[in-house]
Amino acid sequence: MTVEGLRKYFPVKKGFFKKPDWIRAVDDVTFQVFKGETLGIVGESGSGKTTLAKLILRLIDPTTGKIYFDGTDIVGVSKKELRKYRRRMGIVFQDPSASLNPRMSIEETLRRPLIVHGIKDREEVRRRVLDILQKVGLGKEHMKKYPHQLSGGQQQRVAIARAIILNPDLVVLDEPTSSLDVSIQAQILNLLVKLQHDLNLTYIFISHDLLTVRYVSDRIAVMYLGKLVEIAEADELFYNAKHPYTATLLSAAPIPNPEVRYVKRFSLVRGEPPSPINPPPGCRFHPRCPYAISRCRTKEPVLKDVGGGHYVACHRAEELDLSEYTSGLWKIITESRVS
Repeated sequence: MTVEGLRKYFPVKKGFFKKPDWIRAVDDVTFQVFKGETLGIVGESGSGKTTLAKLILRLIDPTTGKIYFDGTDIVGVSKKELRKYRRRMGIVFQDPSASLNPRMSIEETLRRPLIVHGIKDREEVRRRVLDILQKVGLGKEHMKKYPHQLSGGQQQRVAIARAIILNPDLVVLDEPTSSLDVSIQAQILNLLVKLQHDLNLTYIFISHDLLTVRYVSDRIAVMYLGKLVEIAEADELFYNAKHPYTATLLSAAPIPNPEVRYVKRFSLVRGEPPSPINPPPGCRFHPRCPYAISRCRTKEPVLKDVGGGHYVACHRAEELDLSEYTSGLWKIITESRVS
């Protein structure tokens, strides 16, 4: 999948006779997703991660931009053509109890995608439902149950089964573990990794949990106020962050080691994110960035390759050394023996 110049603006009405303002939820985003990989997308709340996911799956229409899926721009296709591509995509939402229909049994929930996409042979449908339940760690005894009769982890396994029952090429995972207990999170993450290996799936994994993203991702993209500010291989991003906002996120991550009493933190960032209705000119991070210069306040940086497929949208990316805020921290986390 290739995304080019993707934008999504939501109108905010001010009054009957006044022109609406626009929330720039996703603003000129460009990136690629390669077959078989996991692309992690991270950023604080309101950065546009979930809106980007909905755009990619065409659950909402973009304001402008192109989304190429196997070379075809799916923004301009008809609803009939779009159905063919939707069969090749799946999504797992954050809250399984909200995304599963409480009036439908698990069997009915898993049958629905098959029937909608033309698989109506009863034996074939039942066989595929049983097969997918076994793949996600459930069994025949769960088929007649309803969502409220399952635990949170079991509900999310059903949601994963629904997303992959049509053998899609691409699955979007929108914070699939954030509403689960820590022990269940580990089980779900291991299940996702196994399913990707067994079924040759491609993932877009959205989360605010940096440790989780690093565990499952091949590459990581960082979003801030509707824009991508950095994309790199997972280890490269964690040990050699080039954008001050990325370093801020990494430094703010909790350290899973109670013996570590002090680690130098990236404490110079100040203030709250600006409003997406009226973002600042130039670099959107400059009001909070300790390294901002005059050019940052007037000229918007472009996402450029600084070497080895490491893309950064920062005017000073090649001159800043942010390793003191990241490499020491992640060395401690990596070497920590606390699971």
